[in-house]
Parts: sequence; structure tokens; C-alpha cells
Amino acid sequence: MANPLEPAALDQLFREARTRNAWDSAPMDPQVWRDIYEILKWGPTSANMSPGRFVFLVSPEAKSRIAPHLSSANRAKSVAAPAITIIADDLDFAEKAPLLFPHNPGAASWFKDPTVAAETAFRNAALQGAYLIMAARALGLDAGPMSGFDRAGVDAEFFPDVNWRTNFICALGRGIDMPFPRLPRLPFEDACRIL
Repeated sequence: MANPLEPAALDQLFREARTRNAWDSAPMDPQVWRDIYEILKWGPTSANMSPGRFVFLVSPEAKSRIAPHLSSANRAKSVAAPAITIIADDLDFAEKAPLLFPHNPGAASWFKDPTVAAETAFRNAALQGAYLIMAARALGLDAGPMSGFDRAGVDAEFFPDVNWRTNFICALGRGIDMPFPRLPRLPFEDACRIL
């Protein structure tokens, strides 16, 4: 069993990490987006199917394509980030079953029902999006996840030729704003049960 992380690591990942709204505009090494993926890909998903797909929008042209689909509250702050990441669900994820679950060649059949496939893709891509946030924080970056966008517009703009569906969007980079005071969280007694 692994040892618990040091308090400083927990602070960086959870307790002191904050959603950012303003970004250092200095260009970032493109390798960082690969580094984030190389960490997040190890997080667990149902039957290792890994339905999350990630589109890192880093060029001004790519950001200008997504900008009209972001809510007015999210547009300017997101475009200023080094990357706007689309976290998407691949509804055809089961096609990768022979690669990802090789010990059971029939695993793809578990997801033949489109409703089961869509629910599995949504849940697990959302998990992978959370892994993306944690991987970015582990590498010393900040994240600004959001759901204020026009999903149909983003999907039409970026996924006309694949069966991907936007789950959520996350700005990534180095935050420079002074976040608002930390908002409260529910106490254990309100959010948890031990049975």
C-alpha cells in the first residue's frame, strides 16, 4: 500500500487549489498538454474503456472558434488562458475494447445498447476530466472548469466527423488572479453516510 501524500501535496491538489479566472498569457511548452494526458490516462474507468477525449485549444484561431459558444461570463477569461480544453465523450469508445481490455475480446458487446454506451461514456469521460484537473494541478498548473457553453454549437464546430459529445470545458494555465475567499463546503455529516 502506498504512503499518504504529504500535506503540501494535498494542499496543491485540493485544499489550496482554486478555480482561476485570470491567466498568465505567456506561451507554454506544448509538451505540457502531453504530460497532462500521460498522467490522467492512468485513472480508472469502467472496464478500462477510457471514453474521454481531449481537445487542447491553444492557438488564437482555435480559441476564436470556441469563443462564440461560451457563455458571456466565461468567454473573455477562457480565451485568455493558455489552453481551453474540451473534454468530450466518445460514444464509439467500445471500438477500442480489443486494445484496452484484451483479456476479454467480447467486452465491446457490453456497450451495444446505445443508452448504456451513452451513460458509460458520460460518466467515465467526466471522471477523466476530473483526472485532467488533478494532473494539471500536480504539474503546478491551475484549472478553470466550466459548464457555461452551448454544447450543440461546440459539437458542431469541433466534432462534425466523429461521434464525440462535449462533456465540459476547462481552461488551463497559470492563474494570476486573486481568487475570492474560499466558499464553504458541506460538513461530513451533511454529505456522507457510514452504514
